[in-house]
Amino acid sequence: MRPEYRAKVWGCPCSSPMRRGTAAWRAERLRVTVRATECPLPPSLEVVLRHLAEGRVSPDLQALALLRIGGFVAEPADELFVVTELGRVYLDARRGPRFPVGVEVLSVDRAARLARVVVGAWDSSWPVLVLVDHLTGPTGLTVEELPGVWLDAEANVDATDADDLVLTKVRLAQPFQVADPEETVALRAVDVALVGGEQA
Repeated sequence: MRPEYRAKVWGCPCSSPMRRGTAAWRAERLRVTVRATECPLPPSLEVVLRHLAEGRVSPDLQALALLRIGGFVAEPADELFVVTELGRVYLDARRGPRFPVGVEVLSVDRAARLARVVVGAWDSSWPVLVLVDHLTGPTGLTVEELPGVWLDAEANVDATDADDLVLTKVRLAQPFQVADPEETVALRAVDVALVGGEQA
């Protein structure tokens, strides 16, 4: 966001990472998921986070401070640290499986900077909203080029809600290649030779 606009939107609920469905909320979930899958927290911090998620109390004040700075935990009025929504997103991403998926971009809302996509491996009939910058950045495509494009990504396809689906490792889909018939015949001949000929 441009510096001159920050003062205007400061405190606005529509730009809050704490408000479900906002662009800031989606960006934070993406940040934490990428952290969990590509650059996890040090084991000492992750152990403390898991203990808090289990309802246990940790005396490691340094770890708690670092987790709070990262947005993984919060300290309510009673001074007992609790795991935040982002902390749970992190732990879910560490535990849950992520699978390769095909993504079709249906349309783009340029004003909201959101793209409507379909993730077939999750639900081919239910569009998912994704930040436009999350698609244009890794692919090099412009906003105008996105509609109709197929992408490859990884996703938590066990998500129960479209807003909880987080795409990572987004890239342009590889074009489908049909095997050369002559090459297929040659490979078949090799297979037959290896097993000692055709079986009757």
